[in-house]
Amino acid sequence: MIIGIPKEIKENENRVSLTPFGAEELVKSGNSVLIQSSAGIASGFSDENYTESGANILKTPEEIYSKADMIVKVKEPINDELSLIKKNQIIFTFFHFSASKDLTNRMIENESIAIAYETVQNDLGELPLLIPMSEVAGRMAVQNGAKCLEENMGGKGKLLSGVPGVEPATVTILGGGVVGANAAKLASGMGAKVNILDINPGRLRYLDDIMPSNVYTLYSNRHNISELLPKTDLLIGAVLIVGAKAPNLVTKEMLECMDKKSVIVDVAVDQGGCVETCKPTTHEDPTYEVSGITHYCVANMPGAVPYTSTLALSNSTFKYIYILANSKLENNLSNISELRSGVNIYKGNVTHPAVAESFGIPHCSLDSLL
Repeated sequence: MIIGIPKEIKENENRVSLTPFGAEELVKSGNSVLIQSSAGIASGFSDENYTESGANILKTPEEIYSKADMIVKVKEPINDELSLIKKNQIIFTFFHFSASKDLTNRMIENESIAIAYETVQNDLGELPLLIPMSEVAGRMAVQNGAKCLEENMGGKGKLLSGVPGVEPATVTILGGGVVGANAAKLASGMGAKVNILDINPGRLRYLDDIMPSNVYTLYSNRHNISELLPKTDLLIGAVLIVGAKAPNLVTKEMLECMDKKSVIVDVAVDQGGCVETCKPTTHEDPTYEVSGITHYCVANMPGAVPYTSTLALSNSTFKYIYILANSKLENNLSNISELRSGVNIYKGNVTHPAVAESFGIPHCSLDSLL
């Protein structure tokens, strides 16, 4: 198979989808790897590193897309990339379709095979390709939220940890999954008072067992959220419903309960956000204000730490890239449930029920297409 690795073009996206070590293994197994020039530089990998691994360096994305059987990316294709995708070409990346009807329609129209990192799911219900980036995003949510609380950033001028004789900030986290747990871990380690909410009692018991004494678990409902908002300095949205749009747990009206200059970091922005006033921002222009509350809603937070993020992501994705490259696609999708769950669109048909439901698009069983 010919595997193409284009340079990411989303604003301030510095990750790369394949390391030189991964390229070497793919070439050894009889595949060809095409890397766009300078695709790995921001992650610490030079073109020379890739050529030494047996990959071929090409200058333009047009060359990559025209020659590759499978495109492996980090973020969803945007703008001109979408017009380069060929019929029956495999695109393996983060898609987050439920946040964009236009992207969904464009991928239906080009009749490619869209396999989304975020819906690859194992038999335990875990999301192995989303987990590493969720770990990074959860920790970065606290770092960036703490910075936004500084007065020079428009915040309350409150130190997350407090100091002896001065109380710490209060952090409220909506969602006790991987993002929420990592946010709680970092915030509590910094000394903040942390509330973490979830609708799964079993998950709350688990978090209560493993978290330090400055983390408090609560069942997630409108009443508890409303009670906490007036006491919250930093609110972190960490809700995920696999493949579907995130529910709005905090409405615009509920923002009136929060102190002015409080901060919201909505990590769920990739899936539409769990705060109604959320809209995607960039690393260049990360914040905006609604009702006196600072919103930080960068849609690719891990892109700011590409060395860590690239290695963490490729540690998880490479297994699946290797399988896709070295086995017949139809066999992989029929026999490997993890890859089957990752297929969102197959040759013009929406195969993931949550994506279909998000936009009222007919759902087609992947098994029937295979």
